[in-house]
Amino acid sequence: MDLRHFGDTPGARLEIGSGSSFMADLYPDAIATDVIPMATTSAHHRAPPTWIVGGRMTSEPAPSVAAVVPAYRVAMFIADVVDRMPAAVDQVIVVDDASPDDTLKVLRTISDPRLRVLCHQTNQGVGGAMKTGLAEALKLGAQIVVKVDGDGQMDPALIPELIAPIVRGEADIVKGNRFAHLGFIQRIPMVRRVGNLVLSFLVKLASGYWHAFDPTNGYVAARAELLKEMDLARLADSYFYEISLLCEAYFSRAVLVDIPMHPVYGTETSSLSPMRMVGHYTPRLVSRFFYRLFMAYFLRDFNVVSVFLVAGIPSFLFGLLWSLYHWVQASRTEVPTTTGTVMIGALAIVLGFQLILQAIVLDVESEPGRSRR
Repeated sequence: MDLRHFGDTPGARLEIGSGSSFMADLYPDAIATDVIPMATTSAHHRAPPTWIVGGRMTSEPAPSVAAVVPAYRVAMFIADVVDRMPAAVDQVIVVDDASPDDTLKVLRTISDPRLRVLCHQTNQGVGGAMKTGLAEALKLGAQIVVKVDGDGQMDPALIPELIAPIVRGEADIVKGNRFAHLGFIQRIPMVRRVGNLVLSFLVKLASGYWHAFDPTNGYVAARAELLKEMDLARLADSYFYEISLLCEAYFSRAVLVDIPMHPVYGTETSSLSPMRMVGHYTPRLVSRFFYRLFMAYFLRDFNVVSVFLVAGIPSFLFGLLWSLYHWVQASRTEVPTTTGTVMIGALAIVLGFQLILQAIVLDVESEPGRSRR
């Protein structure tokens, strides 16, 4: 096994093994700087995985699965995470995101032949680490790519369950959902619960995946062909990565499936607060929402939803401004507004609201994969 260090350019060209035009196009600027040998073993051979689909063993060859692990300050957990990777995983790609602790030193002691370690010279965030890892996974020919955090909060034993809908052809992208378990919800403080509800609704608006919940859950598996279709450059480098992945997957009409999962909490700490994330992510989510509307209903297509929006939004705004103006005038002059004037504003607001509401209903119905559920 080799440990490669890469330049700190946000887009990194990975130079492990033979070249790839796809990788060169996706990451044109990075250069492999040096090679550090890691612990190896010639005697360790992994037994062929037993592949089960829909509860029954299948004779079809198992898909090639790569687990990408962004690693930052996870020296205490990374060895256990790699060790618990199930046999269904063919490649374990750990991206050391310039971690200042002993993460790299620990990785050097791991002898799992599936392990490949990539290093950033400067910290690029979880999204930056994932984009480097995704590029390597696609280069290695992985058919399914799974994101597993290095802090141990995601049980690698769930990977076969996570990728099963993709193997069965039921999904293009699968995400864990901690809120499917009532016992877990009851243990969450009310403030965090409200924050997750608000954040989930904003993500539904921005991504177009109206049935999705637990948007900050980073346990995600995706079909490799979907990743190749997507514009990976638009994926965020920060913790917004998971949400941006859903937003971009929508434009490929990828089918999303949520599966229930229990979180694993140990001694690690999380700096993520749903309420703080709502305030931090709202501008990005609003921007993504309007970008999705423009792309889906005006640039790529023009349908009845487009008509409802074109008619409904101006009508609603006109009624609101009309009513506000005449209310201010009546307050200043102390002359009551006429019934006809009031009705003009009220009708415009009601008509605009109904058109916008109908557009939302049709947008929900057009969610990728909804007809299958």
